[in-house]
Amino acid sequence: MDRRSLARFRRNRGAVAGAGIVLGLVLFAIIAPMASTHDPLASDFAHGISPSMGPVGPSLERLFGDDRIYRDVFARVAYGARISLFIGSAATAIATLIGAAVGIIAGYFGGAVDAVLMRLVDVGMAFPFLLLVMAIGASLDRTTATTILITLGLTGWLGTARIVRAKTLQLKRLDFVVAARALGAKWPAILLRHVLPNVAGQLVVVASLSVAQMILAESVLGYLGAGIAPPMPTWGRMLYEAQGYIDIAPWMLIAPGAAIVLAAVGFNLVGEGVRDALDPKDA
Repeated sequence: MDRRSLARFRRNRGAVAGAGIVLGLVLFAIIAPMASTHDPLASDFAHGISPSMGPVGPSLERLFGDDRIYRDVFARVAYGARISLFIGSAATAIATLIGAAVGIIAGYFGGAVDAVLMRLVDVGMAFPFLLLVMAIGASLDRTTATTILITLGLTGWLGTARIVRAKTLQLKRLDFVVAARALGAKWPAILLRHVLPNVAGQLVVVASLSVAQMILAESVLGYLGAGIAPPMPTWGRMLYEAQGYIDIAPWMLIAPGAAIVLAAVGFNLVGEGVRDALDPKDA
C-alpha cells in the first residue's frame, strides 16, 4: 500500500482494532508457550484436581484452569494458536498462489482455456467448502498440520480464481497491456510485469479475509474429529473435549471458543480495512 492507503487504513478504527487483535494473537502464540511453566500434553494429578475431583478452575497459577484430564488450558490454547495461525497462513498462501495463477491465465487467454478452467471452478464451487474439506480430511488415515494445510489450500482457491479472472479481463483491454503486446512482449512478461502487479491489491484483500476462513475450517475439522490427531492441542479439538463439561468446567469451552472468535474477527476486520484502504473510490 502507498502512503495514502496506509493513512486510510490507520483512520479506520475497525481495521486498527483488527490489526491489534491479530498482532496480539501472534505475540500470544510466540511468547505464551515459552512463558508457560506447564506442559500442554501432561496431566497434573498433583495440582490439577479440585476437592470435588474435577479439574481446577482459573487462578493466578492456572489462568484458564485445567481440562478434563488435568492439563493446563492456557498452555494448550497457546500451542493451539501456533497451529491455527500456521495452518491458516500457509493454507491461504497456497490457495492464493493457485487462485491467482488460474484466474490470470483464464482471464488473459480467454476462449477455450477460460471455459475449461472456469468449468473446473464451477464444479468445485458446487460443493460447500467445509463439506469438501471434511470429506477429504475424513479420507486420510492420519491427519497432520501439513496434510490439513495442503487440503485447505488445494480446496480454497476457487473464489480467488474468480475474482482475479474478473480483474484480469478488465486489465487486458487497457492501453498499457495492449501496447505491450503490440511492441512484441511475450505473454509471460506481460502477465508478470503488467497484470500481476495490478491484481496484487485484490489478492491482499482476499488473502486477509481467507486466513479467517481457513482458521475456522481447521477448527471445524478438529471439532468433528477429522483434524490433527490428539494429544496435539488444537482449538477445535478443545471445543469437542469441553462439550460434556460445560456445567462443571465452562472455562474449557470459553478459552478456545474466545480464541477462535478473536482470530476470525481480527482477520476479517483487517481484510475489510485493507479493502477500504485500497478502494480507488476513496482516494
